[in-house]
Amino acid sequence: MIILYTFIEEEKHQHLMDRYLDVFSENIKKDIMAYRRWQDAQLSLLGKVMLLHGLRTYYNIIDAELRKTPNNKPYLKDNPVHFNISHSKDLVACVIAKFPVGIDIEFCDPSINFQDFEFQMTPAECVQICKSEDKIKSFFTYWTAKEAVIKAHGDGIMIPLDSFQICNNTGIVDGEKFFVKDFFIDKNYCSCIASNDINVNNVVPVIEFFRM
Repeated sequence: MIILYTFIEEEKHQHLMDRYLDVFSENIKKDIMAYRRWQDAQLSLLGKVMLLHGLRTYYNIIDAELRKTPNNKPYLKDNPVHFNISHSKDLVACVIAKFPVGIDIEFCDPSINFQDFEFQMTPAECVQICKSEDKIKSFFTYWTAKEAVIKAHGDGIMIPLDSFQICNNTGIVDGEKFFVKDFFIDKNYCSCIASNDINVNNVVPVIEFFRM
């Protein structure tokens, strides 16, 4: 398993667009160019750039064709390798593995009132957050775990966050068990991967900073 990550930079934006945009299909280019904010366009672009780099460098996959399921989950056509991309604030990350996987990263915004989002958590999760010394960190740890599970499952927004519980690094969605695993990128962010494959517990991911 490889996890690639990088941070967006405004001063590099036009250079990155000129360098990488033509690598992609017209549909992907159109999607990237549709963003009004440079931040969103660059996050989208770099997530895909890191994916192609990771596939080529670590899995020897050169001509990857990106497709989407009916639930809008991206996948590689005719290839068993799995991937997922996440971004938050200035950070974007991509995970690539030989089994289904979801990833979520979240900026731990200290100004947030986590109680405004208690409805997204189960009662047991709310209790654990309130008992924590660092409630903001605890809240985002649960949030990233639940989002990673949803992304690993593949049904997206059809699954409410409060419809399942994270306990002992596992969560059950539609009777299917998912395993979650925290990893570290930056002190200001929470990061988590999830999979329905128990091997995710044993894999030590290679975490690499992608230099643009």
